[in-house]
Amino acid sequence: MGMTIMRRVKFNAGHRLFRHEGKCQFFHGHNYIADFYVTGPETDAVGRIIDFAQLKALLKGWIDENWDHGFLLNIEDENGLNAIRMVEPTKYFVLPYNPTAENMARYLLDEVCPNLLNDLGVQAVKVVIWETEESCAEATLDQKDKTDAGLLDAFETDSFPTGFHW
Repeated sequence: MGMTIMRRVKFNAGHRLFRHEGKCQFFHGHNYIADFYVTGPETDAVGRIIDFAQLKALLKGWIDENWDHGFLLNIEDENGLNAIRMVEPTKYFVLPYNPTAENMARYLLDEVCPNLLNDLGVQAVKVVIWETEESCAEATLDQKDKTDAGLLDAFETDSFPTGFHW
């Protein structure tokens, strides 16, 4: 029997949406919440899929290092990147696409979680990004991705580069 747990991570970050036609084209920030749904085929001798503390250390550790109190920008947003580079000190993370809640959830599920969890016998099957109390986006693995094949084998090859950060 497979089981699923969820770990919530709160963080603050700024972004702007490249080529957006409204207010989100401007630099602004959010108090984000990321919900990570992790599954495993069985529990350990203690009765856990994975220790919540270990999951927190990995997921919150990555977010704290890369996204928390930083700016997320699209790799194509040269104007935004040039502007953020003028600020000292600065912290920003370059995504291969616009930093929408949808794309942030997808990046965490497709890129970050496999790298952090692959060797632990668990996999993230869903990531939900709450941008506001009323708005969220969810990325989930397709049913074909939930087979017994290795997580990395389940992903189709994308042409997206991995994230860059400075």
